[in-house]
Amino acid sequence: MKSIREIFKNNPSLLDEPEVAQLLEYCEQLQDEIVEFKFQKTNNKELAMLDMLKEVLKGCDALEKEQAEHDRFGYDEPNYQETISNLKRYILKRCQEEKIWL
Repeated sequence: MKSIREIFKNNPSLLDEPEVAQLLEYCEQLQDEIVEFKFQKTNNKELAMLDMLKEVLKGCDALEKEQAEHDRFGYDEPNYQETISNLKRYILKRCQEEKIWL
């Protein structure tokens, strides 16, 4: 993006015109809004992804604990296929809700 000085370097006297001053003020407001929008968009998706990853890790920890109990006490073996299907459904649903396209 060009700076104001670059745009008006051939005719700096135009900066004194009231219409040009209004236009520059409007452009600065738009730039601020764009930066704020990008931050909000990034921030929301980042938080959603962090939340999703924490849930995935929590599920993996629970599965590892279940496997350890199976090995140690002879409890029923974990159903990995069902767990993987549930995990996939969870990720796809959260991505759809948060408008994160993978």
